[in-house]
Amino acid sequence: MDAKAISKAKLPSRHVTVGPARAPHRSFLYAMGLSADEIAQPLVGVASCWNEAAPCNISLMRQAQVVKKGVAAANGTPREFCTITVTDGIAMGHQGMKASLVSRDVIADSVELTMRGHSYDALVGLAGCDKSLPGMMMAMVRLNVPSIFIYGGSILPGTWRGRQITIQDVFEAVGQHSVGAISDEDLLEVEQAACPSAGACGAQFTANTMATVAEAIGLALPYSCGAPAPYEMRDRFNYASGEKIMELIARNIRPRDIVTLKALENAAAVVSATGGSTNAALHLPAIAHEAGIAFDLFDVARIFEKTPYIADLKPGGRYVAKDMFEAGGIPLLMKTMLEHGYLHGDCLTVTGRTVAENMEHVRWNDAQDVVRPANRPITATGGVVGLKGNLAPDGAIVKVAGMSNLKFTGPARCFDSEEDCFAAVTERSYREGEVLVIRYEGPKGGPGMREMLSTTAALYGQGMGDKVALITDGRFSGATRGFCIGHVGPEAAVGGPIGLLRDGDMITIDATTGELSVALGDEELTDRRKAWTSRQTDYQSGAIWKYAQTVGSAREGAVTHPGGARETHCYADI
Repeated sequence: MDAKAISKAKLPSRHVTVGPARAPHRSFLYAMGLSADEIAQPLVGVASCWNEAAPCNISLMRQAQVVKKGVAAANGTPREFCTITVTDGIAMGHQGMKASLVSRDVIADSVELTMRGHSYDALVGLAGCDKSLPGMMMAMVRLNVPSIFIYGGSILPGTWRGRQITIQDVFEAVGQHSVGAISDEDLLEVEQAACPSAGACGAQFTANTMATVAEAIGLALPYSCGAPAPYEMRDRFNYASGEKIMELIARNIRPRDIVTLKALENAAAVVSATGGSTNAALHLPAIAHEAGIAFDLFDVARIFEKTPYIADLKPGGRYVAKDMFEAGGIPLLMKTMLEHGYLHGDCLTVTGRTVAENMEHVRWNDAQDVVRPANRPITATGGVVGLKGNLAPDGAIVKVAGMSNLKFTGPARCFDSEEDCFAAVTERSYREGEVLVIRYEGPKGGPGMREMLSTTAALYGQGMGDKVALITDGRFSGATRGFCIGHVGPEAAVGGPIGLLRDGDMITIDATTGELSVALGDEELTDRRKAWTSRQTDYQSGAIWKYAQTVGSAREGAVTHPGGARETHCYADI
């Protein structure tokens, strides 16, 4: 693609590179070694979530250099910049997790501001950890300049005493250690073996779930989101993405041409088919919101209800992302789903072709058992289920992949923070058959809607994962398994029913009918609400306080601004 043939008459970079009035702007570009020809070419933002916080981000800067080579080879001018990442695995189990979901919106905002401030014409975004993936895709849809998403790739699985392990096993080992099932030495061996390379958590946790979404929704090149971080072939995808972005500029193919209602339904379908993270039910509405598309938790759940579970992936199954890539990758999954009517084949993608056209040359691999044919699923309904009832009028979500018992009734045991519940679990001061309730952990009430992996993993490590249930207005990690219901809305902080519960109230969870209810009448709930008072959080200043002032409900994606529907102008058209 000859970028010299692309007119800047309608590109954002004309505001900083064209005409006598922009001589000072061009002077800054010359100072960084750009030539007049490079300044005259389209400027492509290459945004990376690189940092040294965790292995999921550590390879992104190197991969970004390859992207830049691809852009330059196609006669574009790449301009690299970084944004933040909060890594959930390290933020987990303490107050740091309150920064996690906030970071998603900060990532989107910071990418937007960098692109706007410097008038870049297109965006290639690299992300590697849970919130950086949706954050980067949100920025792409918001800006609506030609964009391609690149996942940094998953980590390789570790090996401990002949068994394949992931970070999930380390969290569960903490629970085993607390009951004396493993020794100090065993725990040390597990923690040192679980993460042997760069890359994001290896199973179908949130990062790999959203990476699968990126291909299914059409923002990433086919196969690019499956290749593990250490694999050299990642450079082929990075280089090709750099080249392809120039074609998207020339053809004026933009994210909102790609991210349509049908594409969002495709994305929800692959989440369900892979038994993916419940966090996708938060991030898909947020991505839709950027495009001005109404697509909330109940819309996501509607797709979940009719999509079979076909990929045997951890935490509910046997395999990790590396295994699925080597079996045929995300296109193998999408091929069988398309053939059996679970995907819309007419959705445009960043290849410039439709989903169906991308799948034309994908062949089924009979030699693998990671992905089942969609007409012979692991279970007929999806790996993730939406719930609703008088305890969750605005919905809730549960991952059922790998579970055999989908019903639970028991008395509530209420905790007003994750720390209080974790302490009870650690001390084993809870009873089999209880429904542990963690509240005031929602988007506003946390603030920040923390994940609860430390608590759920400890329960599993103690052998109690299927003997108690847990519900929260916060979130669960993609690594969570067991009867754990998150995103309960309205949240406690705004007077939702979860905040009105008392110890001993009988709660019913039924993932077969989609019910989450408490055995209380409307009159009793009304009386309790009259006596309820709001709580003040510990965050009365700073970024987390600021987030709490504007964040909306989990049902709508916990978004912080009015979205595409209220837009009066689009950055791409400035």
